[in-house]
Amino acid sequence: MRHYNVYLEIDGSQVKVGEIEGNSSEDASFSYSKEYVARTDSRAISVSLPIQEEPFSPERTKIFFDGLLPEGFMRKSIATNMHFDENDYLSILYNLGKECLGAIRIDESDEEQESGYEAITSMQVEELAAEGTTKSTEIVIKTHLSLTGASGKVGLYYDEKEGRWYLPCGLAPSTHIVKQSHIRLDGIVTNEQLSMLTAHKCGIDIPESFIINVGQGTDSQVLFATKRYDRIIDETSQLIGNLKRPFRVHQEDFAQAMGVAAFEKYETDGQNYAEKMFEIIRNYARRPLEDQLRLWDRIVFNFVLGNTDAHIKNYSLLYDPHMEGISLAPAYDMISTVIYESATKDMSFNIGGIRNLDSIDEDSFKSLAAKVGIGEKIAMSNYHKVLDRFENAVKESAEELKEMGFVNAGDIAERILLARKKAL
Repeated sequence: MRHYNVYLEIDGSQVKVGEIEGNSSEDASFSYSKEYVARTDSRAISVSLPIQEEPFSPERTKIFFDGLLPEGFMRKSIATNMHFDENDYLSILYNLGKECLGAIRIDESDEEQESGYEAITSMQVEELAAEGTTKSTEIVIKTHLSLTGASGKVGLYYDEKEGRWYLPCGLAPSTHIVKQSHIRLDGIVTNEQLSMLTAHKCGIDIPESFIINVGQGTDSQVLFATKRYDRIIDETSQLIGNLKRPFRVHQEDFAQAMGVAAFEKYETDGQNYAEKMFEIIRNYARRPLEDQLRLWDRIVFNFVLGNTDAHIKNYSLLYDPHMEGISLAPAYDMISTVIYESATKDMSFNIGGIRNLDSIDEDSFKSLAAKVGIGEKIAMSNYHKVLDRFENAVKESAEELKEMGFVNAGDIAERILLARKKAL
């Protein structure tokens, strides 16, 4: 029988919320501990896992906790290196679950572990940029870090004053997610930073991000770094060595909140993911009206950007540090996929009943507004604001990146505008 403790960091303290028990990944179930349920301040770790005394089914348990793990080739590489079956989510989670997205931690014992940061040399950063999944897999296993998604990404600590990168050790939290360039998609790092800057100029809430250039800016010499919105450093942060320890803040993506398995993150006919996302915002967000419009703007932006990979794991909910409120998390993983010939033209979920990017129009968004319960007047006013800002935002963002030495930004901007000419 396997027994793993589930911890949640609240206000900087590790709180045991429950256990996962079972003989294997197929029958393991999560249950909140009696002590946690009895607390007057207990909070659910997921919209899909409300506070209750009874254990959750193995299926619901797997959907949430498997949703913390890497996917695709990255997961296969990690499982191979650890000598696990890639479908054995429980074993992978136990080995990587010391530092997850959000504030969840998985451990076998209650013993405290040492925490620290190991400085990374400039050569190691270059290797991470150049070596693809091999290097990122090595770092993920070494740091016991679990990050969702199929791309090669690692969690690192960045000392902004000194401009130095560190590997988190033990239970030390990371501050940034660092993503490698995708070898099959040219200029994807520049594409993502261009898309994020454009989103910000169109009024979309984004985390701080930047390109790490270890050479001449070619695909094998760049990394994409995003400052974690689920990590906070303030004046009360304790020191680990001479570095401030970030507080973990809980989050979950919409697949986890909706109880949808990671392999079902792309909508099929009749699932109406957008409607379910808005329903969760209405029922759980601290400021539901504001967050519904923020979600609306983001869906509009992903459409005009031509981001057909904006699936429900690329939208998240962010809990406050006290676990007393929920809001829509900042936008992330935004790229223009349609500039690549291999990309699908089907959106990740339907817009007013339509998924094909080239078939979606203003009427599709009017239909979506009616279905998700937003007034047509304000919905379409926001729709036009995003579309009206988009072209200039792309051009301005490209110029900023070109001035920083990323000369391919101009070409990528032209490809985006040409691909999205019909929408504009």
